[in-house]
Amino acid sequence: MNNYQILLTNDDGIESPGLHAAVTAAIQTGNVTVVAPSHQQTATGRGLTGNREASLTRVGYRVNGVDIPAYHCDCSPALVVKHCLATLFSHKKPDLLISGINYGENLGTNITSSGTVGAALEAASFGIPAIAISKQTDIGSHQKYTVQDWQVSSHFLKYFSNLLLTRKMPHDVSVLKIDVPQDATTSTRWKITKLANSTYYSKVIENPSIRSRICDAKTEININRESLVPETDIFAFSVEKVITITPLSVDLTSRASFSELQKILGGKPT
Repeated sequence: MNNYQILLTNDDGIESPGLHAAVTAAIQTGNVTVVAPSHQQTATGRGLTGNREASLTRVGYRVNGVDIPAYHCDCSPALVVKHCLATLFSHKKPDLLISGINYGENLGTNITSSGTVGAALEAASFGIPAIAISKQTDIGSHQKYTVQDWQVSSHFLKYFSNLLLTRKMPHDVSVLKIDVPQDATTSTRWKITKLANSTYYSKVIENPSIRSRICDAKTEININRESLVPETDIFAFSVEKVITITPLSVDLTSRASFSELQKILGGKPT
């Protein structure tokens, strides 16, 4: 085994079976360290929130007879990563950050609220190659640990982890976002996709009014198949039923023509 240093995190919390599955895959590739939120942190995005008095707390973590250095902290996934890099990895950055395996697919414009993706983007902002991997589940499993078969997700996680550790990605590929359909097998085709410019999940309030509470909103998958754009993650995942590999960049600059924008905004270029 190589001496690659791999950092594992998630947004479902230190006790998540999905995190355990990711560690099981990663220990076959390199030296693993686990740092995760103390509790469920789904939908915290890249927010740096949490208990400012908290610190990394060591926890027993054993996988396949191997004791893994593992810590939890009472804060968001992105802050866990940021704090870990400033403490445990202050002298040398890890070679790879893996965030997941998440309960529930992360597709389309909803990914900006994903703690799984947020943790990966935080690592990428420090120049660390990163993977954010999610497995399709029913919505009821997003907030609790249900029994899942992680074998297929672990298989593809190991495959793409090896690639990121041994090959240099093209410029502007900061994170590989991987989404695995629930019925995928190790033979299921994977496809590189664009991020869909549409939502995948929606919040629906029955009989909405000024008195409606935030907790009254129920999460639903809400996609219009007729308006789906081919080559996007939602189309490939929902229609083609393939594993989607979406390259993400920390550079959120619009791809609009600056000269055209200058004309609209007025003024003279500087």
